Amino acid sequence: MTPIEILNASIQGLPAPRIPVFCNLLDQGARELGLSQQAYYAKGEHVAEGQLKMRARYGYDNVWSLFYVGKEAELLGCNKILFSDSGTPNVEDFVIKTYDDIAKLDVPDDITGHPAWEETAKCLTILREEAGGKYPICAYLTASTTLPSLLMGMDKWLELLLTGPDDVRDELVRKCSDFFQKEIAAYRAAGANVLIYSSPFGSPYFVDMKRFHNFSMPWMKRDMEPGGTADVIYYCGMAPFNKVIEDVIQNLGITTHYISPQADLAEAKSIIGTRGLTCGVIDDIKMIHWTAEETRAEVKRLCEIGKPDAHFLLGNGVMPLEVPEKNIAAMINAAFEYGSYL
Repeated sequence: MTPIEILNASIQGLPAPRIPVFCNLLDQGARELGLSQQAYYAKGEHVAEGQLKMRARYGYDNVWSLFYVGKEAELLGCNKILFSDSGTPNVEDFVIKTYDDIAKLDVPDDITGHPAWEETAKCLTILREEAGGKYPICAYLTASTTLPSLLMGMDKWLELLLTGPDDVRDELVRKCSDFFQKEIAAYRAAGANVLIYSSPFGSPYFVDMKRFHNFSMPWMKRDMEPGGTADVIYYCGMAPFNKVIEDVIQNLGITTHYISPQADLAEAKSIIGTRGLTCGVIDDIKMIHWTAEETRAEVKRLCEIGKPDAHFLLGNGVMPLEVPEKNIAAMINAAFEYGSYL
């Protein structure tokens, strides 16, 4: 079976030789090609080549169309990204500096016509040609309730979210939701078939349950309305969200959940059951200091919890550059060994 066939079988609970194994190696692509982060992310063909080479080296199941999260801010007017060869690129100059800028924020009618989309489109074209139909092609999309943090900074977004004015807050989130709907449609049309819905404010770690139900859930519903959720993975950064899994399944129809390493995986698997896919996630921050043997032991533990009754995937967060290559290899090899159904 191909990796995408294994993924689809696992989602449906059909026989497969092993669990799907995802590994998210993003900035490692620049190092693989001997390029600076800025040079690497300047070209879609670089990102595609980096992804294909990293997948070939370690043998895991997925490839990414993600450059860096700030790409979304660029599509909305950000002109400056901070690059560092020791870490992930981030927004340096915020689009929204005062509340007056919210009224001026313009969501493109067609984001695929924006210059910032051009390199993403090139990357997806190559991934579709080289990996399409065999490997899952992942895309990362920031929920409308979280995107404002990329446009104005987390401190100012939290101030607006928690203290208002509510009409200004809602105008901003509505524009972000309009953007999200266009973005997810563009990624689907370009060939991405695993869509990571990043919604940290969809976790009770960030908002209380009242705000989750009254604020986060209605906006998440709006984000998802046009295209449905069949290819969507619910992800809250690395924040735990077991408490809202049932709400998400019932109200959004998202049945694939990327569980935080801080959460109880057995509890999450029990809640989701055979309705969808439980994704067990190794703590790749701890992998920086673990030995290969400790990495293997943690993979074994996760597989022993998740593998029974199928409907399970093993993955990681966003692998830091500091994680030793021997630990990445240990994770993947252990996942194939302990995730085997044969």
